[in-house]
Amino acid sequence: MGVALPMPAMETEMKTQRTTRGSRAFTLTELLVVIFVVAVLAAVLILPMFARAKHGSGPNCVNNLKQIGLSFQIWEGDNGGKYPMQVPVTIGGAMELAVTGDVAGIFRTMSNELATPKVLVCRQDTKRIAATNFAAGLNNSRISYFVGLDAEDKYPQMILSGDDNLTVNGVRVRPGILNLSTNASVGWTKERHDGGGNIALSDGSVQTTTALTFQSSLANTGAATNRLAIP
Repeated sequence: MGVALPMPAMETEMKTQRTTRGSRAFTLTELLVVIFVVAVLAAVLILPMFARAKHGSGPNCVNNLKQIGLSFQIWEGDNGGKYPMQVPVTIGGAMELAVTGDVAGIFRTMSNELATPKVLVCRQDTKRIAATNFAAGLNNSRISYFVGLDAEDKYPQMILSGDDNLTVNGVRVRPGILNLSTNASVGWTKERHDGGGNIALSDGSVQTTTALTFQSSLANTGAATNRLAIP
């Protein structure tokens, strides 16, 4: 048989037990709150990443433009230090095609360097489907990137290529040749990259730009006018 405790001691023990049970209940509540907060943070931070991953497969837009820029540099190295836009068609270039806005013709000239036409479509460009080959399947409607016709390797800050969802004075540009002055009011439509855009420069770098930073890049090309072939 247990030893009966004096009344004051019994009351003290009962209070201790209630305090202990209360502490355990409060700790459990805290744990549930922490779990809830972690779940909310996970939903906010992780789910958008999965959403972006599902948006498209393959290399992202920056990688596409890096590969395009590298292809231009390799082609240039094999053709007297000139890009396809400065070399006549009769000797393997795309000069005559470029001035008509035939962007596909420029990239077709570099088919060996590009390896696949899939890099010519931005994964966020939902209006276009990549061509399966560089022959009959490739035309301007299968390309997401413009080409800077005046770009040269000796002018590293000139714009070589970039997303074609450009705007001038708030209006989406049309396919063809676009003459951009350094003070032109340029920007991007909201259909890709959350209203931003990517440009590749002659030095091989790729910049992710807003309208403001693109305007700054345009002013630093070293040319009063920049001709872009829009697909």
